Amino acid sequence: MFKEFKEFIARGNVIDLAVGIIIGAAFTAIVNSLVADLINPIIGLLTGGTDFSGHYLVLKGEVPPGASLQVARDSGASVFAYGAFLSAVINFLIIAWAVFLLVKAVNRVQSAASRQKEAEAEAAAGPTQEELLTEIRDELRARRT
Repeated sequence: MFKEFKEFIARGNVIDLAVGIIIGAAFTAIVNSLVADLINPIIGLLTGGTDFSGHYLVLKGEVPPGASLQVARDSGASVFAYGAFLSAVINFLIIAWAVFLLVKAVNRVQSAASRQKEAEAEAAAGPTQEELLTEIRDELRARRT
């Protein structure tokens, strides 16, 4: 069983998947920083606050004025944390866009490689049987005249 597991791990697909997960985690950290450190402050300025991800509405309960989202949650109040949700949506859209661009680039490279292989195979194959027969026919016609 250990031998089978070792063969499974040694396959390229598993290693590629592991690399993808590690890079994805690192990329997520970059996107989170982009949203938290660059995008949210700009949105916060437009909405009158400094930390957009901390914006919320109190649905039920008492919260001291100006309290942070965490303080509001800790006080037992029911809050509508729209800022945190919008931050998550922005994160998702940025990651989805980056993945889309990556898949598009990979597809373009694979398509070009496939076309090149087809062209090489076609060139290496030489003339088709039909082309050879056409040449023979034309040669025979030329000899008759």
